[in-house]
Amino acid sequence: MFGSSSGGSRFSDRRAAGEALGQALSAFAGPDAVVLALPRGGVPIGFEVATALGAPLDVLVVRKLGFPGHPEFAMGAIASGGVRVMNDEIPPSYLPSAQQIDAVTRAEQEELERRERAYRGHQELIPVKGRTVLLVDDGLATGTTMRAAVLAVRQLGPVRVVVAVPVGSREACAALRTVADEVVCLRTPEPFTAVGLWYEVFDQTSDEEVARLLATPAARTGHRTA
Repeated sequence: MFGSSSGGSRFSDRRAAGEALGQALSAFAGPDAVVLALPRGGVPIGFEVATALGAPLDVLVVRKLGFPGHPEFAMGAIASGGVRVMNDEIPPSYLPSAQQIDAVTRAEQEELERRERAYRGHQELIPVKGRTVLLVDDGLATGTTMRAAVLAVRQLGPVRVVVAVPVGSREACAALRTVADEVVCLRTPEPFTAVGLWYEVFDQTSDEEVARLLATPAARTGHRTA
């Protein structure tokens, strides 16, 4: 099992973080590996990981379910495949009504489908049955979104699901080990505070950049040219 560091300096940007993560994941290089990145911020990192491993790259779209009126606070998440995960750290009495949760879910489902069309067009998700899936993002704060991603991928029949991020909170990484086969987190700083604080440059990744990276000739085959 790969370990993680409790400290370390900030990454210069997502590309540098992806290169470092790709090196740490070198043991997974081979024809059975597939990199699924969480858009948007996870895609530049996933691209570097896929390049390092010679693995195909695709996206798994996951959307946070924010509290009505306070969308920055996650009460759960949804992912491709019809998976919905609620944040089990929130007492049920604090959650909005079922009707409100369903309304937020419908709105986020529309955005999820829009993004899938924007990123992948009419192409299907790269087949993952019987393969090792590396789920990549730029960091883990609560881990709710990544948990939804793991559960969604499990439905597709991979032999192994590995969560891989450059940085994350110790609590989120530990919690994900209960649902993923392995969690690779390069840094788990204390105090953690926020993912963006551990990058010198943490600009928002655009839909156009995601689509561009996925459209590279090697993205879906994993075959890189020198």
